Amino acid sequence: MRKRIKPLAVLIFFSCFIAFILISKQLTDSQERQVQAQNSDPKTTSSSSSKEGTQDLELDEEFISRPIIDISGWQLPSEINYDVLSQNISGVIVRVHSGAQAKKENAATHLNGLDKAYETHIKEFQKRNIPVAVYAYVAANSKKEMEKEAESFYKAASKYNPTYYWLDVEEKTMSDMNAGVEAFRAKLASLGVSNIGIYIGTYFMEEHSISTDKFTAIWIPTYGNDNGYYNAAPSTDQDYDLHQYTSQGQLTGFSHYLDLNQLSTLKDSLATYQKLFSVPKAEE
Repeated sequence: MRKRIKPLAVLIFFSCFIAFILISKQLTDSQERQVQAQNSDPKTTSSSSSKEGTQDLELDEEFISRPIIDISGWQLPSEINYDVLSQNISGVIVRVHSGAQAKKENAATHLNGLDKAYETHIKEFQKRNIPVAVYAYVAANSKKEMEKEAESFYKAASKYNPTYYWLDVEEKTMSDMNAGVEAFRAKLASLGVSNIGIYIGTYFMEEHSISTDKFTAIWIPTYGNDNGYYNAAPSTDQDYDLHQYTSQGQLTGFSHYLDLNQLSTLKDSLATYQKLFSVPKAEE
């Protein structure tokens, strides 16, 4: 025999059921709004590394204002806390080649001119999503040797797809340094490199009549008091993108001095940073 269902009980049942559905929908909508807000907020969107490097960095003002360092084999990997140092910089320029002019091997350089620590430096910083450019110290004594060193530089660096290739020009090693520097630059360009900059002091550039017209970026050193801090913008009419402002910099993650650099204060910081540190397409 069936029990008679009371109308009041039915009403209570359906009321509870409808309330349950409405509450569930509200919770679902709230969760969806939170997810959408996180995805649209750049501060909560994490950067992701790719095989090519560092395409997805969060380029906010704080990040771009961090120092850019340049390092070589003289900064021993065993003395660097890459995790900590990476939190204090926005980019790194790693020496790959120091010229084949060395008469004997030293602690930082092989006899063939290749830096002993460049591969470790590049890999460790790229693993931590820090953009990496590379440089070569230009020291050959003929155009032919300049081209050979450019080829060696490219062969060693290209597999890491650096954001920029820099020529470090500080020393007169042939009678016509402008011709030698151009031979080095032109060889890189012939190998498919489009981002080629020059590091050069304005006095050295003027003294040896070195043209910067064919370079796509200029990096100049002027230290002021060289006390580890930025003192003032360079006093020059030379258009430049990057300024090395001290050789006595100190950053957490490395206990010795570092060269510190910053973007030109005369240009838009974001545009300059993207120019120097956006990962290019892999060279063919």
